[in-house]
Amino acid sequence: MSLRDAFGCALEALHTNLLRSVLTMLGIVIGVASVILVQTIGTGAEQVVIDQIRSLGSNLLVVEAGPSRSLRTTTVGSVPLVTENDAQAIEREVPWAQVAAPLVHGAVQLVRGNLNQVTTLFGTTPAYLVARDWQVAAGRNLTDEEVSSGAKVALLGDTVARSLFDDSDALGAAVRIQRVPFTIVGLLAPKGQTTSGKDQDDVVVVPLESARARVLGANAANPRAVETILVKIRDGAGIDEAQATVRAVLRERHHLLPQEDDDFSIKNLKQVLQIKEASARALALLVAAVASISLGVGGIGIMNIMLVSVVERTREIGVRIAVGARRRDVLIQFLAESVTLAGIGGAVGIGIGIVTGGTVAAAAGWPWIVRPSIVALAAAFSIAVGVGFGLYPAQRAAGLNPIDALRRE
Repeated sequence: MSLRDAFGCALEALHTNLLRSVLTMLGIVIGVASVILVQTIGTGAEQVVIDQIRSLGSNLLVVEAGPSRSLRTTTVGSVPLVTENDAQAIEREVPWAQVAAPLVHGAVQLVRGNLNQVTTLFGTTPAYLVARDWQVAAGRNLTDEEVSSGAKVALLGDTVARSLFDDSDALGAAVRIQRVPFTIVGLLAPKGQTTSGKDQDDVVVVPLESARARVLGANAANPRAVETILVKIRDGAGIDEAQATVRAVLRERHHLLPQEDDDFSIKNLKQVLQIKEASARALALLVAAVASISLGVGGIGIMNIMLVSVVERTREIGVRIAVGARRRDVLIQFLAESVTLAGIGGAVGIGIGIVTGGTVAAAAGWPWIVRPSIVALAAAFSIAVGVGFGLYPAQRAAGLNPIDALRRE
């Protein structure tokens, strides 16, 4: 018996008991659909997280005042500071540092006419947009002269610009920030949300000295103090090595002894990204492992039905062997039925998983990503289930004694 004949007979046998065949496939359908759905949703969610982290800036180190969170409860006395001078030293002494942008921030109210918007103000330097990989959609960036002179100029994020100006031209217009008039010289390109759901476009960016002298106020202990320094590492440089060098520069500038803990913390966004990716993959693997149980249940269902089929068709098997069919032909016929059941169930499950995954992704606003490797793996696994769980019933059918089979009513 050829494989074509075997699968033709298999389809005919399955059609004869259509309802039973459909019910038998359900385990495979549910298992394969679950695997595809989990991988599709998980990959889309993972991509969203990756894009959000990368939107903060690539190859970025974040230096903050104060020790790491694990050490803050043991810190006594005044809170340590990082300063604008520290940022300049990092740019000067760390060869891998492309820019180092000092930063202060705070909540402010912007007013234009009878419109107002509460937003986050960042006081910084032109290096901030470079560090964040942030483009200016219209107008220009801040200048070093404006930073040093404390000029009253501002860049608006997309959310703030839409709220205060709608579709009108904001460039050159004036807004009041905490009652201080600022001229808008640039509009920032949209960035979207962070992983915590914060709107990155709900911001206004002004020169560092303007923020400290005119809006937020300077630090009483050190007028040049800042809250954060964003350090962008050059492409191709080792970010871990650069982080170690930044740490060494700051420890020397802060006169820390070898046995003393850092009075600052450095966050490596590459490490955060790796942790997020690993967490997403671990979750996807866990759920996929649970979904694979359905495939095992479906395989047991196939084995059970095939064993029932062997009992029901005992006389048929005896007749086939008596008129010259080889035991291998009987084995192939029953194995083909099992593989056909699993294969059709797998194909239906793949279709349901892809469509459902696309629907969920569209509803959540995530990218719809279907990996061909996962689809191929699910299809191969469903076929393997058909072969693995159908082999025993097929061998049992092929091993029947034709005389005993013909005697059975």
